Amino acid sequence: MNIAIKKGLLDMLPLNLAVLPWGILCGSLAIQNGFSALEAQLMSLLVFAGSAQLVAIELMAKGASMITLVITTFIISARHLLYGLAIRNNMIDKPLKWRGPIAFFLTDELFAFSHHHRAYQGKLRLIYALVAGGSFYLAWNLWTLFGIVAGQFLPDLTNLGLDFAIAAIFIALVVPGVSNLPVFCACLVSGVTMLYFKWIEFEFGLVAAALLGMSTGYVLQAKEDKS
Repeated sequence: MNIAIKKGLLDMLPLNLAVLPWGILCGSLAIQNGFSALEAQLMSLLVFAGSAQLVAIELMAKGASMITLVITTFIISARHLLYGLAIRNNMIDKPLKWRGPIAFFLTDELFAFSHHHRAYQGKLRLIYALVAGGSFYLAWNLWTLFGIVAGQFLPDLTNLGLDFAIAAIFIALVVPGVSNLPVFCACLVSGVTMLYFKWIEFEFGLVAAALLGMSTGYVLQAKEDKS
């Protein structure tokens, strides 16, 4: 058990540190948009979804309607439904005491550790997942707290380019998973079309680019499986 705990902590440590600018940005942005320190911290404690939190903060600050807030954050977080489906076969026979916490901790970062065919199989692997996911949760809330404090005493931190941490983390998570041509083409199509949609200022460009990328990967994988 000690080995699983130690490995979970060490494996997640680089991502715990890499998310520091993102957490600080989230905390400071909330403060600068009129959130109280308690509200900003509770968002990270209860929502625990970096990109959705940043968008929600911006929308709430601009007075967006509740329906706009719900739909937008749902679209942004919809990928977690796919994460759940991807590990479903490994988790379906586990008691709720395991499934509940792992579902809560199933971020992009933890999912990156879930590709091994024996992931979540056996008590030690479940402990490993909980420790890795739990350590990321603690780090995210700690960095959010730093951002809350900084946001009250320092000038606008959004001008420091901290949002680059978001792109950097996702690049680090995606690149190791590009192991075959269908996945590579899916990433390429998503990236190129997203740039195009951004250029023409298409409001739902992120969603459309993701769907095009997934469709490309699915079609190519299907052809590869038949051959």
